[in-house]
Amino acid sequence: MVTHYDVPVDAFLSALAEKLSNQIEPPEWSEFAKSGPDRELPPEQDDFWFVRAASILRTISIDGPVGVDRLSTMYGGGKAGSNRYRVGPVHHASAGGKIIRTILQQLETAGLLEKPPNSVGRVISPQGQSLLDKTAGEVLKKLNRDDLNRYI
Repeated sequence: MVTHYDVPVDAFLSALAEKLSNQIEPPEWSEFAKSGPDRELPPEQDDFWFVRAASILRTISIDGPVGVDRLSTMYGGGKAGSNRYRVGPVHHASAGGKIIRTILQQLETAGLLEKPPNSVGRVISPQGQSLLDKTAGEVLKKLNRDDLNRYI
């Protein structure tokens, strides 16, 4: 049985994002929102919402149970200390929680995540694990031997 550990991450995330585009929908404000305080502009990718949702789903399957706070720390980046010309030392800035929280709620509504009892955060549901395994199997079938050797 193929799992998401067995396939290259970039190919897996793009295939999973394509599948998630049928199950979730980005809110109207998503094209105007920055992904964190360390960014100057909103994301320019057309499928940013679906790729981030796929990445969050994969992260929760690996590290779950995970909440918004820990995910915002993972998806954060460096922010200059002094001004926009990056003169001061770089300090960590957490990613925006609204985007992560909304994606978690959408994935939970789709049945891919669930809240465990007596725990903080969310874990992957059996339906979500099945989606990850099926997607990994499809990605492995599409990749030929030369593509796999490039990742080893």
